[in-house]
Amino acid sequence: MELIDKMLAGDRLSLARVISFIEDRGEHLRALVDEIYPKTGNAFVLGITGPPGAGKSTVTDKLVAEIRKSGKRVAVIAIDPSSPFSGGAILGDRIRMQSHSGDTGVYIRSLGTRGKHGGLSQSSKEVVMALDAAGFDWVIVETAGVGQTELDVLKLAHAVCVVLVPESGDSIQVMKAGLMEIADLFVVNKCDRPESDKLVRELINMIGMNEAAMWQIPVLKTQALHDQGIVEFFTQVCSYRDYALKHGKLEEKRAAFIEEEILEIIWSANARVVREKMHSESGRKIVAEVLSKKRTPYEAADKFAE
Repeated sequence: MELIDKMLAGDRLSLARVISFIEDRGEHLRALVDEIYPKTGNAFVLGITGPPGAGKSTVTDKLVAEIRKSGKRVAVIAIDPSSPFSGGAILGDRIRMQSHSGDTGVYIRSLGTRGKHGGLSQSSKEVVMALDAAGFDWVIVETAGVGQTELDVLKLAHAVCVVLVPESGDSIQVMKAGLMEIADLFVVNKCDRPESDKLVRELINMIGMNEAAMWQIPVLKTQALHDQGIVEFFTQVCSYRDYALKHGKLEEKRAAFIEEEILEIIWSANARVVREKMHSESGRKIVAEVLSKKRTPYEAADKFAE
């Protein structure tokens, strides 16, 4: 496919078009993914998540600068809340990370969540594949900041960084809801604020409860707006990558990624078939029987699954 060949040769317009095709979920989607997938497996995928207002975009922006200093290419997927009308990304990549706009080693793209729970775009897995195939050494996925439902990032990233801020009254509650379980690194951003040391101590105490863990989760303090703590953050992410590679964690994450991709493909295909059945004459009759209480939804589902 000529479009893929151009993307692999470094043409950014072709990469943008491939991502748009993936987002549109059109008829060429399978052919695109079939051609892209064999070229994947080289990029390190970092998820950056946390509550709204924690400064995730600023932390990401500064981390991109550090990665570029190391000579590596980096792509950023910024998962944005979707417009309820168009399904597109409200925030748009043009207003993010302007300092990298002239750098050919950086690619930034916003994706709309399109109503999907978990803060991740429906197309995010295939977009990561495209960026990996296009030769980016790092892919950073910054989630929309929807709090407790962001756990889906675990299924996409090789490492997960949770960004928190001091005096955020619900931060600990967010962690109790599951972020504590998915974090490979914690960043306490805006560390010049009061209560930052208290939050750091609470995190360290929580982490210390898991004495059997092979990887001791670091708790890092940053003031990203002023570049404070970013070098240390980058160093710790690289340390985790080395640890994960040595102990087989990267292969586990890649396997989990592929399992989720396969399940989603099967689910989408089955949902399409069932929807077509529902819109047939016999299908509408079954739905009417559920509405009139002659069948239960489970009985109808069994019927459509036949």
